[in-house]
Amino acid sequence: MTLLDAAREVRERAYVPYSKFKVGAAVRGASGRVYAGCNVENVAYPEGTCAEAGAIALMVASGETELVEVAVIADSPTPVPPCGGCRQKLAEFGRADTPVLLATVRGAELATTIGELLPGRFDISHLSGTE
Repeated sequence: MTLLDAAREVRERAYVPYSKFKVGAAVRGASGRVYAGCNVENVAYPEGTCAEAGAIALMVASGETELVEVAVIADSPTPVPPCGGCRQKLAEFGRADTPVLLATVRGAELATTIGELLPGRFDISHLSGTE
């Protein structure tokens, strides 16, 4: 199963009774293991969880803290990029050159990287010198 296939499969389990907009994401940890997540909405907006955040949480809960590849899929006219918060989450666990594949259920794809999605990212180097 490819990373995109894992994202496509988990997308079907998204809990989206309000927006009806299912998103699936999968990340590959440095070990090669794949972690998938889907968006989970909540009637008390914005208490829901993005698919990317769910996949990252599963990776961390499984003992990994480095991702080496990302795939995100949604039913949209064009590939949907991660929200700003998820871009920062991806940057926390991946490098700037980590590949990200954005896709639609109809087959459109856009290959990018974490660095292209979040140029000038905030990282640990910005905290040096603080006490």
